[in-house]
Amino acid sequence: MTDQLVERIESTLRDREIEFSRKEGGHVVVDLPGENKLKTTVLLSAGNHGVRVEAFVCRKPDENFEDVFRYLLRRNRRLYGVAYTLDKAGDIYLVGRIAEHAVTPDELDAVLGQVLEAADYDFNIIVGIGFISSIKREWEWRVSRGEPLRNLEPFRHLIEERTGVAFDPEIGDNTPGDDVPRP
Repeated sequence: MTDQLVERIESTLRDREIEFSRKEGGHVVVDLPGENKLKTTVLLSAGNHGVRVEAFVCRKPDENFEDVFRYLLRRNRRLYGVAYTLDKAGDIYLVGRIAEHAVTPDELDAVLGQVLEAADYDFNIIVGIGFISSIKREWEWRVSRGEPLRNLEPFRHLIEERTGVAFDPEIGDNTPGDDVPRP
């Protein structure tokens, strides 16, 4: 049964022109391209009763654990076919199961689409909550050296909210932001 499930998965991925690799033991690895999270790797593991879906989303947050976990639990209510969980190290994953009879092209497409949407949409939110101090330090370091801020731009609003100061990378120093609320 496992070989048949793997063939169903691979056939669906080929038909949808999604790149994948096959691993021993009934595992198929898919890399889904995103925008906020540049790539989400999904492990599809075929077994006797269906397929397990697992995707790494983010490493263990450095801070604000309760806020991160509250967000994830609330987000679980709106997800289809997968849910957020943690591994032993505290890293964040999306996991789910598809029953053997339900492993169809449409169902695989729906679950992979949900994994991509959730991981890509939630990534900056999770990072912004769970790593804000690191982001702030990196931002300040880059500004002080005139380094580009391109990959930190999604967090500009958090930096400005927390400090009450808008950072102007063109000037290279901190300037009061007229539209930034003061603490």
